[in-house]
Amino acid sequence: MLNYWNYFTEIEEQFQRRRGSLVMLSTLDWALIETWREAGVPIQAVLRGVDAAFDKRDRNPLRYKKRINGLAWCAQAVMEQAEAMREATVGIAPATSADSATPDDSAAAVSPSRDDGFSRDRILTHLDQCASIYSAAKDTSIAAASSRLRELAAQLTAGSLSLEDLERALTMLEEKIFAILLSSSPDDELVRIREQSSRELAPYRRKMQAAQIAEVERQFLNKRLMEAHNLPRLSLFYMAHS
Repeated sequence: MLNYWNYFTEIEEQFQRRRGSLVMLSTLDWALIETWREAGVPIQAVLRGVDAAFDKRDRNPLRYKKRINGLAWCAQAVMEQAEAMREATVGIAPATSADSATPDDSAAAVSPSRDDGFSRDRILTHLDQCASIYSAAKDTSIAAASSRLRELAAQLTAGSLSLEDLERALTMLEEKIFAILLSSSPDDELVRIREQSSRELAPYRRKMQAAQIAEVERQFLNKRLMEAHNLPRLSLFYMAHS
């Protein structure tokens, strides 16, 4: 779970370091990191891709005069690095859980007690705060999510729920909420969000595959809808970065 938390942080720090400033990542950047994480792109591939993109810019300063303002500029290089890593590992047997697990890792899988951003108390606070906010939602279908969150909190307290299972449950609950928001939002609001997404993606479309663009647009829409309705993200990924 520690690596899960580091995924966002390491990418953010690497991008800021290579750009030379502490620029805040945009909604588009968040959406892109989400697509890499969900697709299982190794953190090493992302970091190498960021380096490769900036190295290319540094070798051709006259061609690339504009400052790199978003992670999407690195998208193509990231996918190239991910493919290179995949090809390099073909035929290499993966390490077994017994080989790769450490005592700390095994403990973390069943007992979120380490001081790594995922302590039991912090998770329970996150679930309780989210449950309180969702219970006040005007849409009864969304408000019903509060009951599920309190149920998950009880299971975690009882020790019958691992962090991995909790995260899967939160992801499934978020997907249901996204579907409700999408179906209940006015068409003009959806058009406005999609137009904003299209504008922000425009400079990077040639560097991204069609499937990746579609997934980033989906993540962008979900994030904006949640923000518009003042609903917090449920995933522990967002808790860890808050």
